[in-house]
Amino acid sequence: MDRLADRFRAMPQSRLLGAVPGHPSRAAAVLALAGRLADAARALEGLPPLPVPDCGAFAVGDQLAVTGHDLAAAAADRPETLAAALDDVADTDRLTA
Repeated sequence: MDRLADRFRAMPQSRLLGAVPGHPSRAAAVLALAGRLADAARALEGLPPLPVPDCGAFAVGDQLAVTGHDLAAAAADRPETLAAALDDVADTDRLTA
């Protein structure tokens, strides 16, 4: 996840805004991933889902890092949840390559 977040932090605007299957842009695909990770973390903590705000294409790397680390902390004793999240991260990595 950190590798993908770093890739998005360094990505030029033209690539960030480029469309990928199912999303209007690479940034939108990563924002959707950040939302899924945040929802999973909040569910483990017994909280309702909240949307991850769209802070612009240049923020998605940071949003991914924060939501991913939050999920890792919440799911430290839930290897199945972490495995599912890592699969989702890998799928998004391939989609946005």
